[in-house]
Amino acid sequence: MNTLTNSATNPEAIVLSEPDWVRYGLTGLTLSIIGLFLILPLATVLLEAFSKGWETYSASLGHPDTLAAIRLTLLTAAITVPLTTVFGISAAWAIARFEFRGKSFLITLIDLPFSVSPVIAGLIYVLVFGAQGWLGPWLSEHDIKIVFAVPGIILATLFVTFPFVARELIPLMQEMGHEEEEAALSLGASGWKTFFRITLPNIKWGLLYGVLLCNARAMGEFGAVSVVSGHIRGLTNTLPLHVEITYNEYDFVGSFASASLLAGLAVVTLVVKTYLEWKQNQDRKVA
Repeated sequence: MNTLTNSATNPEAIVLSEPDWVRYGLTGLTLSIIGLFLILPLATVLLEAFSKGWETYSASLGHPDTLAAIRLTLLTAAITVPLTTVFGISAAWAIARFEFRGKSFLITLIDLPFSVSPVIAGLIYVLVFGAQGWLGPWLSEHDIKIVFAVPGIILATLFVTFPFVARELIPLMQEMGHEEEEAALSLGASGWKTFFRITLPNIKWGLLYGVLLCNARAMGEFGAVSVVSGHIRGLTNTLPLHVEITYNEYDFVGSFASASLLAGLAVVTLVVKTYLEWKQNQDRKVA
C-alpha cells in the first residue's frame, strides 16, 4: 500500500504516497470520531442548558448552591495547582539533574495516580482521616476536620493532579541537558539566578502545558472528591458534584448549565493547549 519516492527538488526528502481513498477514508473516520465523541456531546450540553431560555440558564448559574460549588472549585484549583507546580519543578529537577538510589522508584511513585482509580484514592483518605480511620480519634479530639470538609477535597485533588507538571518537565529537562546551567554557575551566577535566567526560559512552554492540564483536572475531578466530600450542599460540593446532584434531582437545566461551564473549560483547555504546542514548535524552529 505504501509507496516511498524521492522528492525531485530534494533528493533526501522522502514522500509517502497513498491512494486517495485511503487518505479520504482516514480523514473521514477521524472527523466522524471527533464529531461523535467531542462535538456532539458538547452541542448536547449547550442545547440542554439553553433549552428553557437564557433567563432560566442565568438563574440556574446564579443559584446559591451553584455559586458555592463554583467558588469551592476555584478555591481547590487555586491551592492545588501552585502546590503541584512547585512539586513538579522540584521532582523534575532532582530526577533530571542528579543520580541517586531509588530514582526509578521515585518516578514510579510519581506515575502512581495515573494507574490508581481516583475512587480508591478517596477511600484511602477516608481510611486515614475518617472518623473510624487511623488518625480519626486524634483529629476529633483536636476538632480538626479533614474528610467531609474542604481539606479532604484539596488532599484528594492533590493526589490525582500532582504527576501532571512533573511528567511534562522530566523528559524536557533531560533532553535539554545541563551545559548552559553549568556555564552560568562557572561565571558566578547563583543557583536561583541560574534557574530564573537559564532553566525557566527553557522549560516555560512545557511548564505552562503541565499547569494547564493540572488546572483542568483539578476543576473537573469527580471520583476522589466525591468520596471525601460528603456531598454537603453549599459547603463541600464542587462543580462536578453539583452537576450530578442536580441531574439526579431532575433539574436538567441546572445540571447542564453547570456542565456547560466545565465544557467551556475543556474547550478553552484544548485551544490553549494547541497554542502552546504551536508556540513551542515555533521556538524550536528559531533555536
